[in-house]
Amino acid sequence: MSKELEHLSAKVAAGQMTRRDFMGRAAALGVSVVVAESMLSSAAQAATPTKGGHMKVGLQGGESTNSLDPALAASTVPFQNLRAFGECLVNVAPTGDLDFRAAESVEADSEGKVWTFKIRKGVEFHNGKTMTSEDVLKTMQRHSNEDATSGALGIMQGIESMKADGDYFQVTLGTGNADLPYLLADYHLVIQPDGGMDNPGAGIGTGAFKVEVDEPGVRHVFTRFENYYGEMPHIDSVENIVLNDNTARTAALQSGQVHMIDRVDPKIAALLSRAPNIDVRSVAGPGHYVFIMHVDTAPFDNLDLRLALKYAINREEMVEKILRGYGSVGNDFPINAAYPLFDASIPQRQYDPAKAAEHYKKSGHDGSPIILRVADGAFPGAVDAAALFQQSAQAAGIPLEIKREPNDGYWSEVWNKQPFCASYWGGRPVQDQMYTTAYLSTADWNDTRWKVPAFDDMLLAARSELDPVKRKEIYSNMANMLRDEGGLILPMFNDFVEGVSTSVKGWIDDPNFGMMNGFAPHKCWLEA
Repeated sequence: MSKELEHLSAKVAAGQMTRRDFMGRAAALGVSVVVAESMLSSAAQAATPTKGGHMKVGLQGGESTNSLDPALAASTVPFQNLRAFGECLVNVAPTGDLDFRAAESVEADSEGKVWTFKIRKGVEFHNGKTMTSEDVLKTMQRHSNEDATSGALGIMQGIESMKADGDYFQVTLGTGNADLPYLLADYHLVIQPDGGMDNPGAGIGTGAFKVEVDEPGVRHVFTRFENYYGEMPHIDSVENIVLNDNTARTAALQSGQVHMIDRVDPKIAALLSRAPNIDVRSVAGPGHYVFIMHVDTAPFDNLDLRLALKYAINREEMVEKILRGYGSVGNDFPINAAYPLFDASIPQRQYDPAKAAEHYKKSGHDGSPIILRVADGAFPGAVDAAALFQQSAQAAGIPLEIKREPNDGYWSEVWNKQPFCASYWGGRPVQDQMYTTAYLSTADWNDTRWKVPAFDDMLLAARSELDPVKRKEIYSNMANMLRDEGGLILPMFNDFVEGVSTSVKGWIDDPNFGMMNGFAPHKCWLEA
């Protein structure tokens, strides 16, 4: 009860909860008014930031092959590194609103085709160069180039032309899109000097921290950039430490070697929350854990086989045993209630071994093992989830075989390369960005090889449709098509679950992604 009230009082201090609501909750828990008032007073005092210190963050998802090139970021550690040294035109705030960064404002024409961003003046790169609209233009051009193999390539496909004009950067679309600013908040689109054309992995950006140490697969150290234009971080430096092993990462937090860790395994979250000096933070959002099939590769090019596997997974069991309450059931399309135009009326696919067996027989598969590749680093509990999948598929007579892969190299050698593997997606702020990044035919991160012209046409139609009712209907049709025909098996949406030392103050729940959408080192401080 004490830890719960401490957490709630901190939310009051951060402006996330009213004093009245807190007092009501305290009364319901049998806490006196005097004690509750004392807790609020202590929380208010703790909410005063302390300056200085070195913050250590333990992270899963780092490899020896990682680069500081924003285009290539494909897992958690590169994402956190980008958040440290780089900034995009805009970010998405915890509320879902736009948070202007390299751009200070944006305007669109009446059709949502021409978007004009006013570029912020006086912004300095870490190499001393002043950022201009030309830097923005060249950055966007590089991510539009297929040779860059950028994770943002899909969302750049709808752009007809771009230009830099003095203090302004202008984008013209082939069809209108009311969500364009959200698309350009994609974390790959870090503004670099000259667009990073010559040396994209130099780690030069306009962010609050500059690169000091870059040891891929081991650690990355950043120090506060004193010429940062925005609100200065409270800490002096941050160190992102690669701890791919769940046990090692948790032990590092418990022993005080790090101040926070990401991707707490749900099966130990309750136990960890009872440990002294540790808080477990969780927030629901659009993140999801998946098994992905390449629809252009045998045997997954057979629709009946794909349906057999989709009916052969027990979603409820997986959510119960893997997520332990930190998430919800998925339905084989990447959208949930975190999105404003989500269609809750789409029927939930249920585990049905008889129907799975029927589709498997109809597929004509030869009975040879169907190889599912998985690693601990794919998502927390991925190996156990694969084992549950194997058991439920066996009940349908489907010969699923698990091949365990090493964590190091998983994102470069297995994901988006092997035809059937485990993965995760953090989700995106709007449906257009999620579908464009992973399901548009031309997207570099189309990891199911889903290339369907009719689906692309619907995506483009949804972009230009300003009537939310009609737009929701288009998105619903897309969801149904992907659910019934695609190569995505999405058994569960995960909460973002992190372990945080009680010495860390200023934490704000952010549903966009883990670690406060990557901004915990920017906004938190260390208690003196």
